[in-house]
Amino acid sequence: MRLFDTHCHIADPQFDGDREAVIVRFQEAGVARALVVADPREELPNQEKVFGLVDRYDFLYGAIGVHPHNASGWDADAEATVRRCLAHPKCRLLGEIGLDYHYDLSPREVQRSVFAAQLDMAFELGFPVQLHIREAHGDCMDLLRARAKAGRMPGGIMHCYTGSWEAAKVYLDLGLYISLSGAVTFKNAPKLAEVAVNVPADRLLIETDCPYMAPVPLRGRRNEPAFLAHTFAKVAELRGGDPEDLSEQLWQNACRIMRIAP
Repeated sequence: MRLFDTHCHIADPQFDGDREAVIVRFQEAGVARALVVADPREELPNQEKVFGLVDRYDFLYGAIGVHPHNASGWDADAEATVRRCLAHPKCRLLGEIGLDYHYDLSPREVQRSVFAAQLDMAFELGFPVQLHIREAHGDCMDLLRARAKAGRMPGGIMHCYTGSWEAAKVYLDLGLYISLSGAVTFKNAPKLAEVAVNVPADRLLIETDCPYMAPVPLRGRRNEPAFLAHTFAKVAELRGGDPEDLSEQLWQNACRIMRIAP
């Protein structure tokens, strides 16, 4: 079986001491490809680090966008950096972008404005997006439905999805993929089990979001792409059927949305 970690942060400083070993471990664990995420408005801007890794390893791909936490830092320089990195031949997604009303690290009106600006960029350039939505599904759905009605809705992924099945159906109707993280393994996440069972097989993805969201039985540890196997095993258990068939379907889905030859 081959797995694709569709969202990881292995350029994070938490990996500075053993990044090469982390990469070896995930390859040995069957994670054959991974997408590494950059943000030019992080406290330590990481786009050069991310795309340096992408250039070094043929099985790594990149994404870039300004996270809602960092939306207050959006300016002409940030936009120029995102556009420059999107031109990299192995940059496959614009993200992670979206709305986060849990921490409100940027004012909500600023988050909405920057989210809209990056969705416009994605549509203009023909890029799929990777969406971070936390405690903001109502505003997100309103914004995306308006775009779909206007014919300006980019394709993309609901990254690290933790919402309900009812909300997932709306996002599926908008043409988005649903990506599940280690949260689906948590005992207090019955709604994610429902999502895992019901998402159509050709619209489902998995990810680590490492170094965050380590799956059971590794909760509390620094997450890493090798741990994707635990998330995959839980999703396969919930859905039933042949795990090898599911693995291949998830692989094909990831390659399709990222426009990579499988």
